[in-house]
Amino acid sequence: MSNLETFSYDNRIVRKFAYVTAIWGIVGMTVGLLAALQMVWPIFNLGLAETTFGRIRPLHTNAVIFAFVGNGIFTGVYYSLQRLLKTRMYSDLLSSIHFWGWQAIILAAAITLPLGITSSHEYAELEWPIDIAIAGIWVVFGINMFGTILKRREQHLYVAIWFFIATWVTVTVLHIGNNLELPVSLWKSYPVFAGVQDALVQWWYGHNAVAFFLTTPYLGLMYYFIPKAANRPVYSYRLSIIHFWALIFIYIWAGPHHLLYTSLPDWAQSLGMAFSLMLIAPSWGGMLNGLLTLRGAWDRVRTDPVLKFMVVAVTAYGMSTLEGPLMSIKSVNAISHYTDWTVGHVHIGTLGWNGMLTFGMLYWLFPRLYGNKLYSTKLANAHFWIGTFGILFYAIPLYWAGWTQSLMWKEFLPEGILKYGNFLETVTQILPMYKLRVIGGAIYLVGVFVMMYNLIKTATTGHFIGDEEVQAPSREVAFTGGHKGEYWHRWIERRPVQLLIGATIAILIGGLVEVFPMITIEDNVPKIESVKPYTALELEGRDMYIREGCLGCHSQMIRPFRSETERYGEYSKSGEFIYDRPFLWGSKRTGPDLHRLGGKYPDSWHFNHMYDPTSTSPGSIMPPYPWFIEDDMDLGMTIAKLKTLKTLGTPYTDEYIENAVEEAKAQAAGIAASLNRDGIEMEGLADKEIIALIAYLQRLGTDIKPPAEAKAE
Repeated sequence: MSNLETFSYDNRIVRKFAYVTAIWGIVGMTVGLLAALQMVWPIFNLGLAETTFGRIRPLHTNAVIFAFVGNGIFTGVYYSLQRLLKTRMYSDLLSSIHFWGWQAIILAAAITLPLGITSSHEYAELEWPIDIAIAGIWVVFGINMFGTILKRREQHLYVAIWFFIATWVTVTVLHIGNNLELPVSLWKSYPVFAGVQDALVQWWYGHNAVAFFLTTPYLGLMYYFIPKAANRPVYSYRLSIIHFWALIFIYIWAGPHHLLYTSLPDWAQSLGMAFSLMLIAPSWGGMLNGLLTLRGAWDRVRTDPVLKFMVVAVTAYGMSTLEGPLMSIKSVNAISHYTDWTVGHVHIGTLGWNGMLTFGMLYWLFPRLYGNKLYSTKLANAHFWIGTFGILFYAIPLYWAGWTQSLMWKEFLPEGILKYGNFLETVTQILPMYKLRVIGGAIYLVGVFVMMYNLIKTATTGHFIGDEEVQAPSREVAFTGGHKGEYWHRWIERRPVQLLIGATIAILIGGLVEVFPMITIEDNVPKIESVKPYTALELEGRDMYIREGCLGCHSQMIRPFRSETERYGEYSKSGEFIYDRPFLWGSKRTGPDLHRLGGKYPDSWHFNHMYDPTSTSPGSIMPPYPWFIEDDMDLGMTIAKLKTLKTLGTPYTDEYIENAVEEAKAQAAGIAASLNRDGIEMEGLADKEIIALIAYLQRLGTDIKPPAEAKAE
């Protein structure tokens, strides 16, 4: 009697995810190319609110991270998991729910983000109903994955599966922790945490979204597809163990390196920097494990496009994970932060690591899904070189631009004044680099179209194998046999539940040590008596600022550098942000910092600047915002917003909330009168959105007095 069981792998779900990976890749990169064009020629904002840079930038990031890379992850997981465990997925129904649910979430993002419906948290901009949907679909994926693991016919869990398990549990924790928010309405909410606390929680999430969505699942794919493509075993099993546990434990601590020299307490900044430097060791251990797996197969790299893509992908991973820790050193971060250097660094990771590994995986998968050879190896090789040159033309100009920006921001004349006192000078200087970035992005996108054509031709010339019939020893046979004298780690590799628990403990430690004290110890954020909550009108203006994505180009965090205090004013204090939900410190300065903007210019300057930025700042690449002048502000939700914020701890009185709309109208009338005195008159001016925005901008940084004024009193 044979101990072999016959069953089939589900390739239909793999095909679905593979196709949408390529489709969403084209969509996300096309939006990114449009955003790059807007940075050089503002006319590409198209004069529409929905297509301005501030609104489509989060659309681009969400599309490439969660649509392109996300679907790429699921493509690889659904293919490799079945074969590593010698069983079909636990439930075809759950696989379908996962697929269609994930695409529905992406579609919801594509609709809401251009409409200005956003929480403004980087990589987590989607509002609370979509957050709940993401959680639900992620749980469906988890049930399907763990159900498959538990019914496996292979006792040993291969290293790729360790990374899949760690990814699932960590993304679950991060998504819940960073999206604790109180709804105001169906499409509006405020986060539970404010100011410095919100910033720490956001970058605990933001950094680890990169770590556990863009990195660990792709490391799992690397450990499966590189050995398959090279027909070689993984170089070192023991190195993979060190790589896995060290990486997931250390990565979670590194988030504060995004907040160096900000108002975050020094102890948290130092922890983030120290653990970021430690990351070099496990990251490079993984890179070397991947590259050395190709020992004896390097001759094939010359001709095999799949191996070419994977070699460049792993190399980009190594370069990016060396550069990231180096940028976390305070003295380096003082140069790199808020500049295009960071943007170049990020795209080495996404275009090089995620993009190239995805392309290599798809080129390897399609012939196996369709039972034939790749339609054109020459086209695949051409795509490789197109993609590689695209990355170089994209990243190198941005490195150059970043260094130029930082040097110009910090340069003083012998007389002790800033050489480039007008921030706009530092923008116009780097426009040639932005043009080269457009060329690089366009080249890279052309390569994706070449791949799409090649894959479609491969599919049409083959015959799809929907249910791939295979045989394997039964579970009873596979799970028999002694384990005496085996390597100690084999014990946990046979026990997925214990592996899940171990990974959960490893990733929770760092987050708890950093976040818990920040939330519970009040001395971390000293109170400033003069800091008051926003007025109703200022709050509405702030929400408009968030809606338009202004924090994508403007920071609100003055670091304690002479170059910044000379340019912007007194450095930012943590106590100034206690009522900021969400925090708006930003991560890139295409325009100047705005934290001390209040009172710097008259109301009429802001009016004219929003209507036509070039009228106040000749040569500006900021798009015009005529709808601020044309549209009436909606105060219908003002009271609900104030009540929600009061529930979260903002000290609004019941009396103020009750009279908030009248108070807002009175403040608006004062701003309208100021505009009238400067010759700006129009019907219903006091009711326009621009009035609320001006109220907010004129409030920024005015809660504390500069040292000179305080001393004079």
